[in-house]
Amino acid sequence: MTPKDVLAMAKENGARVVDLRFLDFPGVWQHFTVPLSELDESSFEDGFGFDGSSIRGWQPINASDMLVVPDPATAKMDPFFEVPTLVLIGNIVDPLTRESYSRDPRYIAQKAEAYLKGTGIGDTAYFGPEAEFFIFDDVKFESSRNMAFYEVDSVEGVWNTGREECPNLGYKPRHKEGYFPVPPMDKFQDLRTEMLLTLEGLGIDVECQHHEVATAGQAEIDMRFKPLVQMGDQLMWFKYVLKNVAYRKNHTVTFMPKPLFEDNGTGMHTHISIWKDGEPLFAGDKYAGVSQEALYAIGGILKHCGALCAFTNPTTNSYKRLVPGFEAPVNLAYSSRNRSAAIRIPMYSASPKAKRIEFRTPDPSCNGYLAFSAMLMAVIDGIENKIDPGEPLDKNIYGLPPEELANIPSAPGSLDEALSALKEDHKFLLKGDVFTKDVIDTWIEYKTENEVNPVKLRPHPHEFFLYFDI
Repeated sequence: MTPKDVLAMAKENGARVVDLRFLDFPGVWQHFTVPLSELDESSFEDGFGFDGSSIRGWQPINASDMLVVPDPATAKMDPFFEVPTLVLIGNIVDPLTRESYSRDPRYIAQKAEAYLKGTGIGDTAYFGPEAEFFIFDDVKFESSRNMAFYEVDSVEGVWNTGREECPNLGYKPRHKEGYFPVPPMDKFQDLRTEMLLTLEGLGIDVECQHHEVATAGQAEIDMRFKPLVQMGDQLMWFKYVLKNVAYRKNHTVTFMPKPLFEDNGTGMHTHISIWKDGEPLFAGDKYAGVSQEALYAIGGILKHCGALCAFTNPTTNSYKRLVPGFEAPVNLAYSSRNRSAAIRIPMYSASPKAKRIEFRTPDPSCNGYLAFSAMLMAVIDGIENKIDPGEPLDKNIYGLPPEELANIPSAPGSLDEALSALKEDHKFLLKGDVFTKDVIDTWIEYKTENEVNPVKLRPHPHEFFLYFDI
C-alpha cells in the first residue's frame, strides 16, 4: 500500500483522525492521535514529532526529540474507537540525522529480516506464535511499603464452586482440566469468537480459538504464520484486540505468564521456519522429516537458549512458569511430538511446507519484535556454524529417573539468570548490527533496575505465612 492508497483508504472509510502507534522498549504499544488533515503523502517521509524521553528505556531528556514515521503498509481502521480512526504503525527516526533509532524494536526486527537475506540462507523467516492468555472478571492488586496483595477472580474459577451467585450453576473447570470442554463448562466461547472475528476483520488470519488447560478462563487463539516483522505487528494488534473486546464485555485479559498458583501458566509456543525462493528450508530426510539445516537451527536455539530467555521470557513472573521438575518446557532437548521438550517438531502434516520447529519456552509477556529477532539470530547462528543439537529425546522427560534428567541442561530459573546469560552470550545477536551493544546493555540495565531489583527488595506475602512466627 502506497501513501496515496492510505489516503484513499482513509477517505473511503470516513476516517476523521489518525492514530500513530509504536512500541516502547519493554513491549507495550504507545500512541498519539492527529487530525486527518495533518496526514498527506509527505507525512510518510517527514514523520511526526514526539518526546522520546518519556518512553521507557529510550532517550535522555537532553536529546528527547524523536520522529515516528508511519509505514503505509500497516494501515488499518481501528475497530473500537467511536470516531472513525485510521491506525498507522510507525518507525522511529532521529530528527537530526534521519537515521533509524537503534532502540526501536520494529527496526531491530527489520534488520533481522535483512540480515537473513544477506546470509543467503533464506529470504523469509516465518513465525507462528501460540499466545495464551487468561480472561478474568475481576483483578485487584497493590504494592506499597507496608502491604502487598493481588486477587484475581473468574466466574469459571474452580474456587467459586461454593460461592453464592444467585444461583451458582456450577460448571467450573477443575485445575488442569480446562482443555477443550464445551459450554456450559466453557463460558467464554462467544467472547473468544468475537475476538477471532475482530482479528479477521483487521485482515489477520486466524487458525483456531479454544479454551486452555487452566481453570478461570485460560484461552488460546492462534494466528496463521507470517514473516517476522508482519507477525511482530500482528502480535501487537492481537493483544490490543483481545484486551479491548474483553473490556467492552466487562472482562479483563492478561498475558502474564503465571497469574494463578498451582495451575498451568501461560506460554507462547512459537513455530519457526525459513524459506528460500518459495521452498521450505526445514523439510528434508533427517529425523522427523526435517532437513540438516533445521537440525542446525535447533542446535542454535538450544545453545543460546539462556540468552534468548532474556527476550522470550523477559519478566520475573516468567520464571514462576519455567520451574524445573514441573510440566514446563525448561529442558533443553528436542523431539517429535513430545511436548515435554523445549523444542518440538510438530507432526500434524507430512507436507514439506508444514515442516517447522516449535520453540516452546517463550511466553506472551515478551516484546514480539525483539523475541522473534533473537530467535532468528540463534537459528542463523546454528545453521552457519553447523551446531549439532545432539540426539533427540523421545522419552517423557518428566518421567526420567533423576540421574538421567541431570544430564539434560535446563533453561534459566530466573530473569536474573537469563540476563546474566545474555551478558555472557550475545555476539550472535550483534551480527549484521541487528542488535547493537547499546540495545543489549540498555535491556539488561532496564530489566535489572526496574524489575529484578524491585522484586528482590520486597517481602513476599507468602513469607509472612512461612516466617512471621519465627
